[in-house]
Order: sequence, then C-alpha cells, then structure tokens
Amino acid sequence: MNPTDILRTAFFALRGNWMRSALTSLGVIIGIAAVIVMVSIGQGTQAEIDKLVSGLGSQRLDIGGAGGMGPGGARLAQGSRWSLSEGDADAIRAEVPSVQYVSGSLRGGTQVVFAENNASTQWQGVQPDWFTINDWQIASGDAFQAADYGGSAKPVILGDTVRRTLFGDDDGIGQTIRLGRVPFTVVGTLKSKGQGGFGQDQDDLVVVPLETARRRLSTSQGMPPGAVQQISVGVDDARNLEAAQSEIEGLLRQRHRIQPGDDDDFAVRNISQIVATRTQTTNLMSKLLGAVAGICLVIGGIGIMNIMLVSVTERIREIGLRMAVGAGPRDVRRQFLAEAMLISLIGGVIGIAIGVAGALLVGKFSELPVQLNLKVIGLAAAFAIATGLFFGYYPARKASLLDPIEALRSQ
Repeated sequence: MNPTDILRTAFFALRGNWMRSALTSLGVIIGIAAVIVMVSIGQGTQAEIDKLVSGLGSQRLDIGGAGGMGPGGARLAQGSRWSLSEGDADAIRAEVPSVQYVSGSLRGGTQVVFAENNASTQWQGVQPDWFTINDWQIASGDAFQAADYGGSAKPVILGDTVRRTLFGDDDGIGQTIRLGRVPFTVVGTLKSKGQGGFGQDQDDLVVVPLETARRRLSTSQGMPPGAVQQISVGVDDARNLEAAQSEIEGLLRQRHRIQPGDDDDFAVRNISQIVATRTQTTNLMSKLLGAVAGICLVIGGIGIMNIMLVSVTERIREIGLRMAVGAGPRDVRRQFLAEAMLISLIGGVIGIAIGVAGALLVGKFSELPVQLNLKVIGLAAAFAIATGLFFGYYPARKASLLDPIEALRSQ
C-alpha cells in the first residue's frame, strides 16, 4: 500500500467511530493548548523583564529612607523620614570609586495647568546626573543649564504624556505653565518611554531642578535643609554593583552615626538583584506550567495508546482479512501508526487554535503579558505528531504480529 492509500484507509477507520476518536484526541488538545498559552505568558513576562531592565538600568542603585517611628511607635513608610541629604550624595560621588553618576531627587504630585488644559501628574526635582542614570533623552528644546540648578530659576521639562495633554502636537517650548500655583517656563520635552515594567506611564511626569523643587514645590512637606527623598547611583560596571552597594552602605552608616547592631535609616535597592529574582521566579513558573502541559500530553498519548489497543482487539478479524489478501505486517503496522498520528495531528491542530485564541484572550482580559511565537506553535505541532508516533507504535506493532489464521478464526 502506498502512503496515500494508508492515509485514506486510516481516515475512514477513524471516521467510522468519530466520537471515540474525538474523545481520544482531547488529551492532546488540552496539552498543546496549555503549552502554547503557558509558553506565550512566560515569553511575554520575560519580555516585560527585559523592558524593565532597559528602563531602570542594569548598573544602578537606588537609595531611599528606610522609614522612621511615628506617633505611638508605629513604623512609618519608606521615605517618610528625611534621613538622606545632598551631602550624602556628594560623599558617595567623592568616596566610592566605582560610582560614575549620582543624583539626589525629590518627588511629589501636583496639578499642572496651561490655559484651559490641566492634568494631575508627578513632579521630579533632580540633579544633573538624573537624566543619564534614568536614560532620559531630550526630544525638543534644551536640558537644564548649570545656572538652573541654583534655585532661583523656574524651568521645567515635560514628559510626553503631559506635553500632549497641555499642548497637543506642539512642544510648548517657551510657554509658561503652572505647577500648583507656581509658574514655570517650559525649556524642553522628554522622548517618550511608554509603559514601564510595572505598568505605569513613564511619560506622565514633569522635571524641575532639585533646589527649585525644594523651594517652590516642597514647602509644605516640612523637610530639613538639603534633604532628599532618594539618591540614584550609576556604577561604571555592572560587575561592581555589589561592591559599590557595600561601600555605600558603610559610608552612609558612618555619616549617619549608626551604631553596630542598629537598624539602618536608609535602604539600598539593587535593581539587578530585583530583576534577577523576578527572572528566576518567572523561569520557575514557566517550567512548572510547562511540566503540567507536558503531563497533559503524556496523558493524551496514553489515551491514544489505550484506544488503539482496544481498536486492535475489536478489529482482529479485519486484520486477518487484510493479511489474507496480501497485506504484510509492515502494511498493518503503518496503517495503525497512521491512525494514531491522525488522531494526534487533528488534536494538535485543534489544540493550536485553542491555544492561540486562549493566549490572545489572556492578553486582552488580564494583566499578564503575552507574546506569541511561531516557533513555539510549530514545536507544538511537532510534539503532537511525535506523541501519536510514540504512543501508537506499540498497538501498531501488536497488530502487525497477529497470526492471519488465528485472526480469521476470531469472532
């Protein structure tokens, strides 16, 4: 029998009991669909992690206040005590050799207004290195000049979301806007970064010089002179991050006169460690979900083997007749293998369709990132065929080894 005849015969054999064939392929359908959905979620999450790394920087440390004790002994949130200062930033720049960039910063919320347009946004008071550490680039206009950091000037640089809200397609350079009740002059705009790794709009901000923020925007926060909420540090080489973190922690403990055994009044956050932890968690979850999907495929394959063994038992007389009219053991084996592979292949095609649709629905109706990959879909189809071939071989071999005379005697 040629391959076309074998496939035609296998198709008619399956069609004769289509309900059983459909139920047999259910395990393969679930397994393939699960593989596609889980791998798509895993790859989408990994892409978000890569985006997070590029947005936050892989050679960066962030230092914030560790929180203090509030009324009644309650512990305040991180950054609520003004434990950091510009002096700390200057000391880090001067005394930690591997540190390349340092910027103290303040932040807060405000209403930004231009003519009849207004929006609620976040302001950032920064030092010059803040733009380099956070990889912000100027889209139009100019960056702050050295004189702007003295505190008397009131320039502002707009994020793309704020710019579009206030000025539409115009860049707004030279226009006067209000942050709260304080007028500022727009000197530049930032290139858009889009959504961040944690889902926030990175372009929804305005940037002012640090001293200007302290004098004009933070007057109601009761901060001591020279205080900052956060210090961002850029290290010359990612391999020096841990050493730089250790040196910075020692330096700040010394400057803040923290005794041995006492808690720090600051917290150093290593971006690379956070990303590495998140990556490990994602990989672990992907492997776990992949194992579940693999178990579904194995169960589906066992179902195929079981049904094919039943089919061999039911069709012993048919097999004897085929052998009596000239079919050899190889022809019988190929026919049953073709039936097993057809069941698996049909299940695989249906599973791929359900998996792609499921992945798209997950991406649309949940916050999980999804990234479809054609290679994964092709691999799923190959697994479907391999499942049929592997689990169909034993029943096919059993059928091919039947004695024709004994088979014809079967009732």
